[in-house]
Amino acid sequence: MPEVRELVPGAADPSPGSSYYRRHIFFCLNQREGGQACCAAAGAQQAFDHCKQRVKELGLASPGQVRVNKAGCLDRCAAGPVAVVYPEAVWYSYVDLSDVDEIVESHLRDGRVVERLLTPAHLGR
Repeated sequence: MPEVRELVPGAADPSPGSSYYRRHIFFCLNQREGGQACCAAAGAQQAFDHCKQRVKELGLASPGQVRVNKAGCLDRCAAGPVAVVYPEAVWYSYVDLSDVDEIVESHLRDGRVVERLLTPAHLGR
């Protein structure tokens, strides 16, 4: 069973009718020059594509539910690859597609943060 925590009741968890999307996930797809650490070099495009597919398969890709978006640099390169879920502002560092599945099923669908994938607060660029 994945390690998860419940979101604080009522904290930044709008009902589907109060926002166009209930949750929005942004994947950093930034590519840096000269061998610098970046999410693109760590398979972020594949993770983004996989997330979009899983959200569609689960029937979550519609207004009032979940939106999956690309982002430029999110300035968390040292923790990459990263994604952030709003409106909760929860940052994730993932390693493989099974991590992305866990984020989709636990957080995007069920509203439970995946503790083991949280990006450490001190990691930035």
